[in-house]
Amino acid sequence: MRMTKAISITLPHDMAEMVKAKVASGEYATESEVIRDGLRALRARDAAVENWLRDEVAKTYDTHEAHPEAAIPAQEIMPRLRANHRARTTKRSA
Repeated sequence: MRMTKAISITLPHDMAEMVKAKVASGEYATESEVIRDGLRALRARDAAVENWLRDEVAKTYDTHEAHPEAAIPAQEIMPRLRANHRARTTKRSA
């Protein structure tokens, strides 16, 4: 049984040239390998985003829902960031 399936894709000129250049450089043996590697990278990025959403964003949301009084009001964020930045900049130049 064949483990691959042939499909036809259309790429913008710059992407098509990039694929061809990867093969011409010897980095990949075929154009299909370039595309497969790109799709693997996309799959890994999607998994990383999904993990981040599940492990960090959802956890932070749940913590906020449980303790909304611990949240920093939006109007206080920028002044705090600026003060922290000023303190680090001053400390570095001293």
